[in-house]
Amino acid sequence: MLDRKNPLGEKDSAPVKGQARHGPLDTSRRNVIFGGVAMVAAFGLPMMSSALQSSPASGPAPQGNNQGETHMNIITTKDGTRIYFKDWGTGRPVVFSHGWPLNAHAWDAQMIFLGQHGYRVIAHDRRGHGRSDQPWNGNDMDTYADDLAALIEALNINEATLVGHSTGGGEVARYIGRHGSKRIASAVLIGAVPPIMLKTETNPGGLPMSTFDGIRAGVLGDRSQFFKDLTMPFYGYNKAGAKVSQGVRDSFWLQGMQCSIKAAYDCIKAFSETDFTDDLKKVDVPTLILHGDADQIVPIGTSAMMSAKLVKNATLKVYPGASHGMCTVDAHQVNADLLAFLKA
Repeated sequence: MLDRKNPLGEKDSAPVKGQARHGPLDTSRRNVIFGGVAMVAAFGLPMMSSALQSSPASGPAPQGNNQGETHMNIITTKDGTRIYFKDWGTGRPVVFSHGWPLNAHAWDAQMIFLGQHGYRVIAHDRRGHGRSDQPWNGNDMDTYADDLAALIEALNINEATLVGHSTGGGEVARYIGRHGSKRIASAVLIGAVPPIMLKTETNPGGLPMSTFDGIRAGVLGDRSQFFKDLTMPFYGYNKAGAKVSQGVRDSFWLQGMQCSIKAAYDCIKAFSETDFTDDLKKVDVPTLILHGDADQIVPIGTSAMMSAKLVKNATLKVYPGASHGMCTVDAHQVNADLLAFLKA
């Protein structure tokens, strides 16, 4: 069920067609506008730098029926969970799946770039994350993949490129494993968790259970501080000479705190213990795998290097010295590689 109206019953902020909401800009309204800009700066909320807004030859994404976030975009899944999504631009669709514990905002650098280059860009908040519902159940990879399928079907998306980062890479793999590739033209896995993160008899190079138990303890104990601390290795800010962005750290913390503690806790099991080996073997579309060799969250040796061998038509590109947060820290390069892959 696709419902683009605000499900929370809030009044629509859009003016009636043909009717101006405001008269001439008075002093009080001007103060509100400028005050809002000051608040953005004061609280360190992420603002897109001009460096990320590459000027496309064709100009900004054309305005179709998609209205971005002017209205609340919601689909409702079979179990009644409402999933929020962004849907911008027109052209060939690119659908993004975010990492833990973030939401669709994590893709802003990629979405504005590809939207400016003539693509329709879509990203949802996983159940339990961001602006989506926070159900008690369903925080597992099968359900995540089914929610993605519900979104793709509700929007009648075809010939899409699926792009998944970290946990979202597992979501993309499981989607293809469960739902096939009839609506999919290609896939991109960035710093992705497949084939399996946990150390097992068949995956001796994986991370021990104690690592993930530590993450669970951090979430249950003081997740606010845990998320702040996690930003350092996540973005490689703990490396000597790293240029630390407090704004990026604050954005990660804010997105993490918008995730329900139940979803944050359950998702640890989903991204660490799910075995995507069989899903990767079912991927039958061109696939680009991007990974940093300095990723401290999802080590490259037991993830991208192995996934590239399991996916039949995969291209692996390693980013020397790049962190897990490469979509933000190395946005220029990731954007360029995504565009080249889409045009190939």
